[in-house]
Amino acid sequence: MPGAPKLWSLKSRLEIPLAHVRGATHDLGIARERKGIRVGGTNLPGVITVGRFLSNGERLFCDVKNPDKAVVIELADAETYDRLVIEVDDPRATVALIEQSIAKG
Repeated sequence: MPGAPKLWSLKSRLEIPLAHVRGATHDLGIARERKGIRVGGTNLPGVITVGRFLSNGERLFCDVKNPDKAVVIELADAETYDRLVIEVDDPRATVALIEQSIAKG
């Protein structure tokens, strides 16, 4: 179902300039936490969380099936979202790559 996350999130692609990325963490708990009000997408707790959420003024985008592989990316105020919570194959390597890229940038 490669196209399904696009349909569930109502987004086909996000492009974020590295200059707008503040940092990244491998957060095992974030994907399981309550996200707030769903603005678009799908949220079936324990199954899939894909879409846009609003909680206490924070704008969040999620695309996670496996919470153990969730990475949280903090964004600058210039972006549409404050944080991205995305599933990646290797969370630790992804976080390291993002942090190294920020340090070089």
